[in-house]
Amino acid sequence: MNLTTPSVTERLKHAALRPTRQRTALASLMFATGDRHVTAEQVYAEALAAGVQVSLATVYNTLHQFTEAGLLREVVMGPGKSYFDTNTTDHHHFYFEQSGELCDIPGQSVALARCPAAPDGTEITRIEIIIRVGTAA
Repeated sequence: MNLTTPSVTERLKHAALRPTRQRTALASLMFATGDRHVTAEQVYAEALAAGVQVSLATVYNTLHQFTEAGLLREVVMGPGKSYFDTNTTDHHHFYFEQSGELCDIPGQSVALARCPAAPDGTEITRIEIIIRVGTAA
């Protein structure tokens, strides 16, 4: 999906986010090449390479705003290791431990035989499965 600035602006407005210069620039970077999984550090490096004047803290804040607005999904791999996923549809992931790469698994490709009941006063809103893979011995 190659988004032009007007479509990025409309996407931000539709998500109830004011299309500031930095949000528009970061959204253009995030959504210009289709579905992908990136860390905040990768987005920061891309922004600097594109001449976007932004701090790493602003990148983190903006990615979290995009996540809260439903434009991204955050995939937490462990303490201090998160990926931001532009694919917000129902799906799961393979995580390649050696390379740190994430790969989408269509939601219908995974069948869950049993699921525990949600704690009292809560409901299950989504199930995300991450299958960690390594090199075969």
